[in-house]
Amino acid sequence: MGDTLRAGRAVFRHRDYRLYVASRFMWGLGVQIMTVAIGWLVYSLTSDPFALGLVGLAAFIPAVPLSILTGPAADRYDRRAIMIACCSVMAAVAAGLTAMVGGGSIASNVWVVYVAVFAIGSARSFANPAGHALMMSIVPEPEYPSALAWHNSLVQASAISGPIVGGLLLPLGEIAPFLAACAAFAAATTFSLLLRRPERRLGKPPVTLQMLLAGYRFIWKCPVILGAMSLDLIAVLLGGVVALLPVFVQDVYDAGPWALGVLRSAPAIGGLAASLLIANLTFRWHVGRTMFAAVAVFGLATIGFGLSTHVLPAILFLVILGAADMFSVLVRQTLIQVETPNEVRGRVLAVHTIVAGTSNELGEFRAGAMAAVFGVVPAVIAGGVAAIGAAALWMRMFPDLRNRATFR
Repeated sequence: MGDTLRAGRAVFRHRDYRLYVASRFMWGLGVQIMTVAIGWLVYSLTSDPFALGLVGLAAFIPAVPLSILTGPAADRYDRRAIMIACCSVMAAVAAGLTAMVGGGSIASNVWVVYVAVFAIGSARSFANPAGHALMMSIVPEPEYPSALAWHNSLVQASAISGPIVGGLLLPLGEIAPFLAACAAFAAATTFSLLLRRPERRLGKPPVTLQMLLAGYRFIWKCPVILGAMSLDLIAVLLGGVVALLPVFVQDVYDAGPWALGVLRSAPAIGGLAASLLIANLTFRWHVGRTMFAAVAVFGLATIGFGLSTHVLPAILFLVILGAADMFSVLVRQTLIQVETPNEVRGRVLAVHTIVAGTSNELGEFRAGAMAAVFGVVPAVIAGGVAAIGAAALWMRMFPDLRNRATFR
């Protein structure tokens, strides 16, 4: 066991990996603080769950059209420079919202929030494929699963601390979390600037329609990756609940912003526990069945959350939901990394970014729209049932994924 634990942590001997995950942690911290602040602000101004759904839609809109550019950009240009530029854009957006909230003009200009979310979604569309591809050029291939697990552990740590920080700062004034987010993005930019190890030279393939669509073609021809990506898309699209947390906090639990911060952190607590377990034990067996089981547990936990009438059981179900989701995420991401050649990795990861972003952001819109029509509890329960059904259907549709025993 001791040797296994040391092997799981060996990836931290790479200086650039340490800088990379520090940057991603601060980036994630800023995103989570902003998410809590924006959700609380929009619902406080509108008292409309559909308005919360529009936040997710605004983040989704740039993802699809930009996907044809973000993957090729990650394969053709300096991935470190892309990360620096995206962190800088996020810092500028946070600074702009800080100025508007502090000046008191945001109440009459709620549309500006949606524009800001659109800009955030655009930056994330470029940063995610470039960032993931950059990480894979920093560490040796045998350390990919460990590197991904530790990376996701730190992302989950930011997802835990970010909402808590945002929830604790909100009582100090709505401007406070936006200031904190701006500082986090500035720190992420600094860590990215300190990355000094050059990447392996990738070359610059000519820009053609075939080159732009190479990621989609590769995924379509690889049933294991296609099944993993599409299952995530459907399950989270139908089962997502986080957009409705401000409604549960203010209308169901009758609690304050601290509860929103804790509830937003709860899935990340479960995700962190799962990713640390996988990172330290170098999990590599029965990966296909583990992924399907995790999606089914995700659906069950979603139903449990929807039926909760108090904040404490709601937190428990969200922790379980987050742990199950992390098992699914780590299997999917590792399969993508080991199955994809480096020369198309940026383009494949760009498609993966769209799928992950689509499932989360369109899922938020789906949840907000259904809640506006049917109520928040029926919207959540229906989503959980649909996620379980998707796992059962995908097991039959993708037997290669179901029977996959190891990553290699």
